Amino acid sequence: MKYSGTKRYNGSFFEGALVGGPMFSVMESSAVTANVANRILSGERAGDIKTRPIEFAAPRFDWRQLQRFGISESNLPPGSTVYFREPTIWERYSWQIASVVAVLLIQAGLITVLLREHRRRKFSEVQARQRMAELAHVNRFSTAGELTASIAHEINQPLGAILTNAETADAILQSSNPDIAELKDIVKDILQDDRRVAEVIRRMRSLLKKAPFEVKNIDLNDLVRETVEFLSALAIARTVELVSVITPDTLPILGDRIQLQQVILNLVVNGIDAMRDTPSENRIISIRTSRVENSAQLSVSDRGSGIPEDKLKEVFVPFFTSKAEGMGMGLSIARTIIEAHHGLISAKNRDHGGATFRIRFPLVQ
Repeated sequence: MKYSGTKRYNGSFFEGALVGGPMFSVMESSAVTANVANRILSGERAGDIKTRPIEFAAPRFDWRQLQRFGISESNLPPGSTVYFREPTIWERYSWQIASVVAVLLIQAGLITVLLREHRRRKFSEVQARQRMAELAHVNRFSTAGELTASIAHEINQPLGAILTNAETADAILQSSNPDIAELKDIVKDILQDDRRVAEVIRRMRSLLKKAPFEVKNIDLNDLVRETVEFLSALAIARTVELVSVITPDTLPILGDRIQLQQVILNLVVNGIDAMRDTPSENRIISIRTSRVENSAQLSVSDRGSGIPEDKLKEVFVPFFTSKAEGMGMGLSIARTIIEAHHGLISAKNRDHGGATFRIRFPLVQ
């Protein structure tokens, strides 16, 4: 590598195309010369004046020229000094970069906390849903206990018809000239009664089975029809008239069929219990469906004594009940199920006696 030679050093040397190298300092040599001149002027003989030799200063280089000619600093002699070096990005913007990094670290920390809280909330929601399903399952068993008598009657009636038809068919077959046409009618009746019993058992198993929360696309109208049919035997046993008014509009919603059926069962059974002291001719439960804007609405009304005005806000609170033998969990579970379906449930008294429970679900678009 070639250097610039032994030129006297001065900052002005770097204003041209000089790259750098070992140099004498002009200021240092000037100071030595001036000192000798002063001593001569003071009377000393020039030959008697001894001065130390001025050595080369450490090599100095112009960073701008190093860049211009593509000279690497690793090739410079040890102890070299480089002038006019441009500050690095960090040296120029250190506090700005530090601020940005600090903000990014804070944001990363916040995002980590939010993600952790999101996972914890999801885990809590899953656990809460499992607890709700378990509690709802217990409540379905309680409701099934109230339905036992009517279900037994609904099963015994077709079983008795099957037995009678079977005995009649046996008697016909014992005759010398059995009536085949009548036997066909008897077999047809037996099959019909058998299917009726099987349907009752299917509904009961569906009500009692412990199933996970499973959201599907269902029609609220179909769900109401099926539930009313299931409750018809209980209504007959309790001398209650079930009146269902189903809107002709389809009401598609997202929901768990078993749990939503449980809500309707709870509301109807509560309404039947509320009309214990109501004359038999006025024991009417009205179940209506309708479409209200972008919502599917279901209302269940009874003609009982109604709800005390100061208790209207408490009916959905756990363990609140007006029945001596009640647990006070039915309406609380109903509200939990409805809210899990992103719906709303409310209660109010009717003008002419009784109470109405109204439920709204978002429609599937």
